Amino acid sequence: MSVFQLLLPAFVAGLVLTGMLSYLGLHVVERGVIFVDLSLAQIAALGTTVAVLFGRDIHSTTAYLFSLGFTILGAAIFASSRFHRRTRIPQEAIIGIAYAVAAAAAILAMSKVTGETEHLKEMLVGNILSVSWPELGKIAVLYAAIGALHWILRQRFLMISLDEPEAERQGISIRFWDFLFYVSFGFVVTSSVPIAGVLLVFSYLIVPAVSAMFFSNRIGPRLAIGWAMGAIVTAIGVYLSYAFDLPTGATIVTTLGAALVVLAGLRGLVGRRSPVA
Repeated sequence: MSVFQLLLPAFVAGLVLTGMLSYLGLHVVERGVIFVDLSLAQIAALGTTVAVLFGRDIHSTTAYLFSLGFTILGAAIFASSRFHRRTRIPQEAIIGIAYAVAAAAAILAMSKVTGETEHLKEMLVGNILSVSWPELGKIAVLYAAIGALHWILRQRFLMISLDEPEAERQGISIRFWDFLFYVSFGFVVTSSVPIAGVLLVFSYLIVPAVSAMFFSNRIGPRLAIGWAMGAIVTAIGVYLSYAFDLPTGATIVTTLGAALVVLAGLRGLVGRRSPVA
């Protein structure tokens, strides 16, 4: 197998992840729920751990359904946490508590699981370099379906993310649409984390979205900037991981961080002459 054949699936996987996660990242950043990805990933891992505890194989359909079911439960919790305006409890606090409890419960469950502990840990770390074309095909189909859903319902999702008071004024059920958003988000997280790991999924979600905000206030340009950045940085990260024999996921995450610093510096240099559009 040539180097190109070895690295191409990882690069394509990065493009697929960037395409979906950069868009979701715009919503996450605007809503101020930055760590919802980590929390949902941990809740999904808890579901898989419980499935293994009941004797199911970690890669089985049953384990996936357990993971998805727990993620939907997490979506319901996050959607119902919009009460923070009346109680002065930030939604991010609820998300953090859910993460801590899910992590602790997963540790307790893993203490009773024999032989699968390392596999469960690897699930959260991921290995994007080992992704197969059939796996990529399934992920692409799922992302296309979720992307179509968000396109059809984009006005409601964007209004709630960008102008929640206006959505409330129009009588839109914030909790229902939040629940639908977090469920779709949960499908993405549940399918992405086993391939790429928590850190890489989180980075694809947040870094392109934040980078795009340096240069535009409009959704269209932000998406274009985020997608372009994700594609270029993925190519650089995959190449550097091969050239210097480094873990691919960690290399891409580090490269994304370096690119964010460069873009922030660039924005600082041109900011006085070029206002954000």
